[in-house]
Amino acid sequence: MTNGADIAWVLVASALVLFMTPGLALFYGGLVRNKNVITTMYQVIAVALIISIQWILFGYSLAFGPDVMHLIGNFHFALFYHVGFVPDPAYSSTIPAELFAIFQMMFAIITPAVIVGGLAERVKFSSFLVFSLLWSTLIYDPLTHWVWGQGGWLHQMHLLDFAGGTVVEMASGISGLVCAMYLGKRHGHGTGAIKAHNVPLVIIGTAILWFGWFGFNAGSALAANDVAVNAFLVTNTAAAASGIAWVLIERWQTGHASIIGAAAGIISGLVAVTPASGFINPGASIVLGLIAGVISYFFSTMFKNYFGYDDALDAFGAHGIGGTWGMVATGLFATIAVNPQGLNGVFFGSSQTLWVELLAIVVTWVFCGAGTWVLLKVVDLIMGIRVTPEEEKIGLDVILHNENAYPENLTFDVAANLFESLKKKSPELMKKDWLPDADPPKIDR
Repeated sequence: MTNGADIAWVLVASALVLFMTPGLALFYGGLVRNKNVITTMYQVIAVALIISIQWILFGYSLAFGPDVMHLIGNFHFALFYHVGFVPDPAYSSTIPAELFAIFQMMFAIITPAVIVGGLAERVKFSSFLVFSLLWSTLIYDPLTHWVWGQGGWLHQMHLLDFAGGTVVEMASGISGLVCAMYLGKRHGHGTGAIKAHNVPLVIIGTAILWFGWFGFNAGSALAANDVAVNAFLVTNTAAAASGIAWVLIERWQTGHASIIGAAAGIISGLVAVTPASGFINPGASIVLGLIAGVISYFFSTMFKNYFGYDDALDAFGAHGIGGTWGMVATGLFATIAVNPQGLNGVFFGSSQTLWVELLAIVVTWVFCGAGTWVLLKVVDLIMGIRVTPEEEKIGLDVILHNENAYPENLTFDVAANLFESLKKKSPELMKKDWLPDADPPKIDR
């Protein structure tokens, strides 16, 4: 029988998770250079458009449809046929099956959007759209079935992943790393010219993500109950602890405590607590958050700099590493005192839980890493995936979308880069007397 309070809460939680997607667009948009802000934000929003339709057509059915060999769902729920207002007891006995599908749609939307952080400022828009559709269908949907679908092989092993440490965080973070390595470095990487162009935009995006994450984690209880209350509390606690840890480490390493660092720490804590939020107590969430802030800091700065890959907006450092630590922490700190439907972790008397979490980590890393590389290769062979060096120098907003986030600032940097490109491509054109004799100053914003 449906429960009105549960329906109301999951409806609100679904809206909160969807609100995270424009929040992510603002967060990423503020971090890139001003010549690529529209492209970056558009990539995130475009994912929401595509996956909203894909999920209804067949995505939900592949993820949560009747099991086929413990690997994938069938097409029983395609076009949302057989997904009605009666609860599906396999997932919830108090909310309609259609509402459960709506809530899960929001997860399916934001996950490939996170990958934008790994490939920002250098990918063709059309190729990105095709890649996102393929990735969601061939990687996200099967992995979701393994972890959460009835009959999925990891689900049958009693894997604890409350709100998506594997399905959302690790999957997107690892895939973002593979994208960054496959595409190569951005023009200007390592020169100091690439900096966040709009810090207030980053902070607004962080605030929206923090706010929406309560729907992400507490909503995963699928009911207005004590598990949702605990998930809400530990989510906020881990975010705060991680933000503090990041700022302290940054102050120690650089002599400065930046607000962008605080934002990165908050996101890392939110990511890490995601799989554990329905199973751990507030004290454990402090430890989880502090460790998340430290390890994400080192992977997003020193580790990335040492290996030289260009994970533009730290999709891997925040989501890949944070999600991995969150799964380990779940195996350590989970307790049935918080959630009787869960399991005890190492610190509450059971090591078996941790071993299953570790298995899921390895499987997710290998499946998402290898699968993403294959999809990138296929898309690249068919339609090309990276913009030209000239287009990258000019900026993707003007080149790909004929738009500019700051019209009053157009101009000199774009004109200067365009001038340089024309000189290389058309020497004869440069002899025309309507062009200036002197080169314009080079300004790369």
